[in-house]
Amino acid sequence: MKVLLIDDHPLILSALQSVIEGLGSDTTVIGANSARAAREMLKTDSDFDLVLLDLHLGDADGFEVLVELRAAYPALPVVVLSASDRSSDVIRAIDAGAMGFVPKRASNETLFEALHMVMSGGIYVPPMTMGSEPGARPEGDTVPSVLRVVREQAQDSDFPTNTVPLAELGLTPRQTDVLALLLKGQPNKLIARELNVSVETVKDHVAAVLRTLGVSSRTQAVLAVSQMSGYRNLSGWRNSGR
Repeated sequence: MKVLLIDDHPLILSALQSVIEGLGSDTTVIGANSARAAREMLKTDSDFDLVLLDLHLGDADGFEVLVELRAAYPALPVVVLSASDRSSDVIRAIDAGAMGFVPKRASNETLFEALHMVMSGGIYVPPMTMGSEPGARPEGDTVPSVLRVVREQAQDSDFPTNTVPLAELGLTPRQTDVLALLLKGQPNKLIARELNVSVETVKDHVAAVLRTLGVSSRTQAVLAVSQMSGYRNLSGWRNSGR
């Protein structure tokens, strides 16, 4: 696996290179200390399997670089690595096309899990208490209702917010198929092709999934489901004939 790591802090760049190379002997990490350097590297050689992007770069806004990368190299997955773990930043990054968001304070094991998930076609977001950061908009503006219910249940029963079972949502097997592909970032046309149904049918299933989750967008769906237990085993649950 060939990884492009974009971070303008020399010590962090060096440390992350060593950590990521620990994924395996076949992992090569190329470091870029600026957005400009990353652009030049990709122009010279775009044969990368993954990009890890810091949001705070000295010569560019990380979110703008993310949008630029997704437009120029749509098949190249980008994972954000950031000192921030604010839910608003996570939402913005996923909405802009990031396939993962890993706070820099996360453990090496969490980073490895995130990268494996992304390289397997999934989307990784960290556990979050959404809407809790100072200055955040009211919950109703940003937080899927399913997450508010999850937190209320957690407060009443003393268990972590990410242990609510995904299977309890009551989705049909076909809706579960659609959700699994939606979580991989697949557009409706590709979902329709894989499931051998019409695009209109997919739209109906997506709408039903969003209603069940109590969300209004795919980004919110990804964030909501990622907080529930069973998310990482979704493909197995999908095929279990429930």
